[in-house]
Amino acid sequence: MTEGTTSAAAEGGDTLTRLEQEGEIAADYLEGLLDITDLDGDIDMDVEADRAAVSIISDAGSRDLQKLVGRDGEVLEALQELTRLAVHRETGDRSRLMLDIAGFRAKRREELSALGAKAADEVKSTGEPVNLDPMTPFERKVVHDAIAAAGLRSESEGEEPERFVVVLPA
Repeated sequence: MTEGTTSAAAEGGDTLTRLEQEGEIAADYLEGLLDITDLDGDIDMDVEADRAAVSIISDAGSRDLQKLVGRDGEVLEALQELTRLAVHRETGDRSRLMLDIAGFRAKRREELSALGAKAADEVKSTGEPVNLDPMTPFERKVVHDAIAAAGLRSESEGEEPERFVVVLPA
């Protein structure tokens, strides 16, 4: 191995170690939250797309965990931000950690990928841009990925919380 390859491999290992550390800190924080709220759930940690991914899952059905998801994922978004702050407090670094509770984000990702594919088909058939409804940053990212996979371009427009995706012809 050359010196550049060695340092790149070490850097990749450092990134993985850092993301695993973020996951551990987040898991500890979320375990404490589950204890305080007296909710049952297991914590699953992973590294996906250069970010720590933490999920709270339950064998006893996710009905209780729905309280942590809230209407349209609003509570989940807030918990994700609090968890990111807990990681930042421990590491001093900004975290891009993704939190999923009771499979909400996984299910939403599938729905948004289908929405993106449908919008791409409409743009391909009409040749006209399509504006989608306002979405969270997570939702827009999933739609942008689906549009790119369909071979089209997309942009985000507007101001939060009314920011939305525009699907453009190729």
